[in-house]
Amino acid sequence: MAFRPETAEPLNQLAEVLLRGKSTLSRGERELIATYVSQGNECSFCTNAHATFAKLQLEDGQAVVDAVRDGVGTAPISPKLKALLAIADRVRVSGKSVTEGDVEAARREGATDIEIHDTVLIAAAFCMFNRYVDGLATWAPTDQAAYEANGERIVANGYVGSVPGR
Repeated sequence: MAFRPETAEPLNQLAEVLLRGKSTLSRGERELIATYVSQGNECSFCTNAHATFAKLQLEDGQAVVDAVRDGVGTAPISPKLKALLAIADRVRVSGKSVTEGDVEAARREGATDIEIHDTVLIAAAFCMFNRYVDGLATWAPTDQAAYEANGERIVANGYVGSVPGR
């Protein structure tokens, strides 16, 4: 992001809308979707960063994030979020993997069409973000403290307020 601020800005604007904009899904839930997709894509930086952002914005944050990372089926999250994570995972594999049955299952659990749309867009965007980060062999901190400091900044200021060079 610091290397090309002119591309960082629209990418951060997209993240701001998807993860922090108006939604019936909480910011923590949306960060959890980003975490789940990033973990599935084996993107260490994005997984650790968004897991931190999620935990800071969810009740029982770390326990919820750890449970989802260990397996959605037994995680202490709503059936609706489980259904949305299933859709996100299918998008991660291929957009064409999402079936009408997946969408209907999410609707049965109370997901709105907007929540389904936003889940698909978050998952698709994070496939791009994950490939961007990993394709450039981005350095990823191994110390959780680095993610914590960044997490506090993102939660307080958002993604647009965190554009490098601003």
